[in-house]
Amino acid sequence: MIPSFDAMWADLEPVGRDPRGGYRRFAWTDADALLREWFAAEAARRGLAVTVDRSGNQWAWWGEPSAGTKGVVAGSHLDSVPSGGAFDGPLGVVSAFAAVDLLRERGHAPARPIGIVNFGDEEGARFGVACAGSRLVTGALPAGRALGLTDADGVSLAQALGRHGRDPDAVGPDPEALERVGAFVELHVEQGRGLVYQNAPIGVATEIWPHGRWRVTLAGEANHAGTTPLADRSDPMLDLAALVTEARAAATRHGVLATVGKVEVDPNGVNAIPSQVRAWLDCRGADPDAVAAVIADLGGFGPQSESWTAATVFDPALAARLSGVLGNAPLLPTGAGHDAGILSAAGIPTAMLFVRNPTGVSHSPAEFAERSDCHAGVAALADVLAELTR
Repeated sequence: MIPSFDAMWADLEPVGRDPRGGYRRFAWTDADALLREWFAAEAARRGLAVTVDRSGNQWAWWGEPSAGTKGVVAGSHLDSVPSGGAFDGPLGVVSAFAAVDLLRERGHAPARPIGIVNFGDEEGARFGVACAGSRLVTGALPAGRALGLTDADGVSLAQALGRHGRDPDAVGPDPEALERVGAFVELHVEQGRGLVYQNAPIGVATEIWPHGRWRVTLAGEANHAGTTPLADRSDPMLDLAALVTEARAAATRHGVLATVGKVEVDPNGVNAIPSQVRAWLDCRGADPDAVAAVIADLGGFGPQSESWTAATVFDPALAARLSGVLGNAPLLPTGAGHDAGILSAAGIPTAMLFVRNPTGVSHSPAEFAERSDCHAGVAALADVLAELTR
């Protein structure tokens, strides 16, 4: 049993509940502010020093990193997709705090500082760019482009930051914050059933597939649904239907995954032919050339790239080392993007641990992990942190 995990999980459980089910914890909202307050309070409870980098990511430190003694950081994110599950992101942050508690109970005296991070806006649910916090702090996402992003209500990231006490002009790469990080380990609920098939509670990631997001704008002509003959209509919803079906067909041909999961319709009236439809396409797979082939096949729809993350292959030696520490835990790839991939691409030694998800479902209220497996994840993370800070 790991009581501190259970207590923190109970504290987080009501924050950002979506009346339709699951959670709605979008970046730079009131729910996000509560989550950030929770993070700072948990750090203070443990006597950890909290810093916030230029892009709003929170860091809590056990020990003081320096150029000569960089820290080992664990953590993840606290935001969610619309109607998302409880585990994607928060499991990694809660487990990091609980792992520090466990290390202290064991009497571990780290030879290197240990940090816990909460990366902001990992899901990109509000402003459309995934891993925005980690991309900004590493310089992978230009600040000018990020600040101009808008949500569904037309609120820009710059405006949202200002409303929550952040200076938009300060946003950008933060080499000083990154210089404190000697290694990063992200624990995450598995977003699939790989560990179920291998009958293992914990696994170690080998790679993240390349993935990207594209925006498609489909123009039509607004008109009355009850008076406009079918032959006279310019209905972009028909183009949307074609996009969805052709994306599925192209993904099947090229052996990758493609999803149209977000749509905005103007004017969005039940008795109105739309004037415009905006749709977002997510495409990913093990082979980046196959992903590119899908986008090429959909070129007639004019897809505009919003983000692209190349394949991340985690250091095989580090992955093998951590697997050994965990009793030869299974090694497995993932198709889901993570902040760990952004930090790895920035040259920081990075690893990921996965906790078994019996449903195999993620980005849904059905996402789940048994409490015993969550506790096993905390113990595994503590073992890994101990190994890396001896």
